[in-house]
Amino acid sequence: MTTKAPSAVKPAVEGSLEKVAYASVSGIPAADPHDRDRLGYNVWRWLTTRRDSLELSVKTAGARLGVSEEEAVRLIKESLRAQGVTSLD
Repeated sequence: MTTKAPSAVKPAVEGSLEKVAYASVSGIPAADPHDRDRLGYNVWRWLTTRRDSLELSVKTAGARLGVSEEEAVRLIKESLRAQGVTSLD
């Protein structure tokens, strides 16, 4: 039995919403990298749909964070502003 190498992953284009979303959560301490990935996905979904608030998106992620959800939202908003996202409400 042989094992194939995993498929190559094509990185997102610099400045894309995916890069912005995942960069905005990169500094938030999490119990597991997958928790941060889930949080990044929920921020990306919020950036693309704007159906709910960012606070609800962070809560919906269910990520085990090393900071409170309120602190995570504050850090995400700071990072998004620094990356040029202007409408955060």
